[in-house]
Amino acid sequence: MSDREEKLIVFHADLDNTLIYSWKHEIGAEKTCVEVYEGREISFMTDWSSLLLKKIHEKVMFVPVTTRTKEQYDRIDLQTGIPDYALVCNGGVLLKSGKEVPEWYEESLQLTEKSRREFSCAKSCMEQDGNRIFEVRNIRDLFLFTKSSKPYETVKRLKCSLDLTLMEIFSNGSKVYALPAGLDKGTAVRRFRDYIKADMVLAAGDSEFDFPMLKEADRAWAPEGLMKRAGADVHVVQVSDARVFSDVLLEGVFAEASGGKFLEKEVM
Repeated sequence: MSDREEKLIVFHADLDNTLIYSWKHEIGAEKTCVEVYEGREISFMTDWSSLLLKKIHEKVMFVPVTTRTKEQYDRIDLQTGIPDYALVCNGGVLLKSGKEVPEWYEESLQLTEKSRREFSCAKSCMEQDGNRIFEVRNIRDLFLFTKSSKPYETVKRLKCSLDLTLMEIFSNGSKVYALPAGLDKGTAVRRFRDYIKADMVLAAGDSEFDFPMLKEADRAWAPEGLMKRAGADVHVVQVSDARVFSDVLLEGVFAEASGGKFLEKEVM
């Protein structure tokens, strides 16, 4: 066995718009449904990405990292079997073989204890926001979520009202999130690296939520446009928008996990 094969390599990937796509997103005809909700097929993966992920899963430890709750995550079937581990609730909850690891969650709450008061203030500000078009959801005391008709204004108001050393505010489309300091995907990846004793960490993501995770990784993949807009100093493999992002990034991950070898699409 080579030194490379003896190393424990972990591949962390965001899910939505990184590996899987809403039915509203055009990814071509060759795709597989990976999420059904209330009888409707709502999320898909390209067939090529599906095959690549299966091949990658044979070589490295695949650990999804998502802002989805456990209930939302459980709706997804990537057809690779239940991962040994998954990080949900923005990394605040660790699943092992689909079951929650209680001590991880307790430690997450401890890490965000200093932000408790500001967390309550954020909840009040979100509830009073005149642009809010959805209820304010407290996700297990780990973060807050709502929707706004004018997310830019809502985010600006929250940032002006809160201590940003204790809370972070993000928006993604109409969705607005308030997260306590210490609860981000980067912290989760760092904790998991120690937890599993990983030798190398690969990561992929598509949004501002993923920046901390990308920075923690030894090698990371993100859309070129996102990194340019952010001006982030992240070691990434920048990809073209000409193809589906998941296809390109998984080709890169497969090559990294295989010592530089590329998988030919004709194998399908």
